[in-house]
Amino acid sequence: MRCVHWRRVPLDLVREAREKPAVDHIDGAVHCQLSAHDDGDHFGLLSDTGPYGTALWLRWCGTGEAEPVVLPDCPVAAPGPDGEGCCLFAGQVKQHTWEDAPEETPCTS
Repeated sequence: MRCVHWRRVPLDLVREAREKPAVDHIDGAVHCQLSAHDDGDHFGLLSDTGPYGTALWLRWCGTGEAEPVVLPDCPVAAPGPDGEGCCLFAGQVKQHTWEDAPEETPCTS
């Protein structure tokens, strides 16, 4: 289950991010992409168009200051030949995104 916390992106950070040549869109609010947690830092994806192998994230803790951080992409993929890659950053301590996805239920008729 994914974290339920959201954060409005400070307007000055939106303006700053939009000035970067590789960034063409920044949302006004971000959802924490980590697995459910109440303590520690939250991370919302701002843009995946950073330098190769990195992404621009918004990091915040509770109601404190939010800051943009560039983090390397997580290199872990799901097991198997067609394993889905993790959409988080390297070193995150919770589950990978493919571990957090609900299982598909086959349709029967």
